[in-house]
Amino acid sequence: MNETRWYVMFLERGKNYNKMTKAIAQQHVDNIRALDDAGKLALCGAFRGYPGMAGMLILQTETREEAEEICRNEPLVALGYATYQLRDFLPANRENNYLM
Repeated sequence: MNETRWYVMFLERGKNYNKMTKAIAQQHVDNIRALDDAGKLALCGAFRGYPGMAGMLILQTETREEAEEICRNEPLVALGYATYQLRDFLPANRENNYLM
């Protein structure tokens, strides 16, 4: 069994972002809900005061390839309203002595 790996998906506004409809936004929310239900979403949210940034999802997957697939299938990305950057994330906590 593979261990869970963490990834941060940064959503960046595309040139069509301001043309997004409520129906597209609902597809985005439905996708987030499905990721959460599947245990693939640790945290998500929107950014305010950072031009060009739309939001962030912290993903929990077994492989980077799985995280990349989630990013490509995100409706805002797949439909051209946003782009993304994916970063590996190493959580610091008591169990790993805060990465010391």
